[in-house]
Amino acid sequence: MFDTFAEKKFLLKQLVKRDLTSKYKDSVLGIAWSFLNPLLIMIVFTAIFSMLFGRQIENYPVYFLAGRVIFDFYKSATEGAMRSIKGNSNILKKIYVPKYMFTLSKVCYEFINFLISFIILFGVMLVTGASFHWTIVLAFVPLFLLLILILGIGLILSVCNTYFTDVGHLYKVFALILMYASALFYPMEIVPVTVQKIFTLNPVYCAILSFRECVVYGIIPNCYNLAYLAVFGITTLAIGIILFNMYDKKLALEL
Repeated sequence: MFDTFAEKKFLLKQLVKRDLTSKYKDSVLGIAWSFLNPLLIMIVFTAIFSMLFGRQIENYPVYFLAGRVIFDFYKSATEGAMRSIKGNSNILKKIYVPKYMFTLSKVCYEFINFLISFIILFGVMLVTGASFHWTIVLAFVPLFLLLILILGIGLILSVCNTYFTDVGHLYKVFALILMYASALFYPMEIVPVTVQKIFTLNPVYCAILSFRECVVYGIIPNCYNLAYLAVFGITTLAIGIILFNMYDKKLALEL
């Protein structure tokens, strides 16, 4: 499946470029929406929830946005990857193109959007007077592990969604539950201890917590959380590759 990847770099770049240009094609503000969207969401959630949790969480806007950009990256990338095969059926029916390239391009495209949101996070940190710690350089570790997880889940979902359209609807519900189980806008301390233990099994929460530790709290991420995220991500990616290889040639028949 991945034996010809080196020869397909140009295709990957073109697919990512296509997604970027099509997103802002008819927009007056264009790429500015990638800056405005996380900023506006942060303002709304801060106005609503800072009254409830502002005293418990220092610099609530940075706390919330640091979690939100990670979750949005996960959600947007996995949903985009899920629709990547069906969404390009008109191309796949006419010519042969390695199908995994469409899934990979969606993940790369959303990673670019995440990097833009990362700039917004730094801007909010400057405005609110947050401290910039040296541990920010370690943030690439949970991000890389999250990227592995996203690619694995994306490959699995792209196959499942091609065969069963209901997967897309079910995944939206799952993503909503996952958001509330990731402590985006509330402190984990308000959750009962038994529920906290369940939440720690959520790899996305582990990524968010590790990212916050690096960027917000200025501490080295918990090794246990990183190890769990690594094992979960690598296992998921392995399953995704195996599943994609099994159904690669059959997917075109379902389009």
